[in-house]
Amino acid sequence: MINLHGKVALVTGGSRGIGRAIALELARQGAEVIINYVRHHNRARETVEAVQAIGGTCHMIRANLANADSLSAMFAEIRERHQHLDILISNAASGILKPMEELKVKHWDWAMDINARALLFLVQQGTPLMQAGGRIIAISSIGAVRAIPNYTVVGASKAALESLVRHLAVELGPRGITVNTISAGVVDTDALKKFPNREELIRASMERTPLGRMTTPEDVADVVLLLCSKRAAMIHGQVLLVDGGYAIHG
Repeated sequence: MINLHGKVALVTGGSRGIGRAIALELARQGAEVIINYVRHHNRARETVEAVQAIGGTCHMIRANLANADSLSAMFAEIRERHQHLDILISNAASGILKPMEELKVKHWDWAMDINARALLFLVQQGTPLMQAGGRIIAISSIGAVRAIPNYTVVGASKAALESLVRHLAVELGPRGITVNTISAGVVDTDALKKFPNREELIRASMERTPLGRMTTPEDVADVVLLLCSKRAAMIHGQVLLVDGGYAIHG
């Protein structure tokens, strides 16, 4: 049992998929959860209700993480409501899935802004609310280090995210705040449905994964929970793979 009672956690992109699973798991262990969303209001409301159904506390804040004013307004609300923040999960992600020759400058900028730049400014505004023992966790993907068809700008942004985590870890370590990345394998979420080669990715994942099944959002949430615990106090600046062994095939 990992006791998170008294902890406040912010989960960006918490309305569905991996973010929803993380919100539920943290709440199940006693944390008060804030979920951020930008478009899916009804799904965010469903996540709040799901947390409440298991006896947890959760509320939602709409904010566009690519917009500095919107992000600042979110933290103003957090400061007013909670006065402290113990866990920051940077999970929100977006990006266009197209071949290289179809990509535009706006596609590059959007993926970088949401998937990488947002973490920097989340940390800038979140860490003044954190004390020693704070936890920052960014959710990445296997596309940060491996080529996936149509994943060019998203993969590049995830690689930037992982690099940023290492640099933040150096700066925040002396303050007792750990910063890590979880890199998930192929997870069948709403995001995967946008891949034109979805069925091929699922088939390849099943064939290459030694444990014989796909990674689930709950698998990722379990590792988030571990990193939020005192047992992970010396895991810092790392990328933890949650993929059932998919990556070991090279």
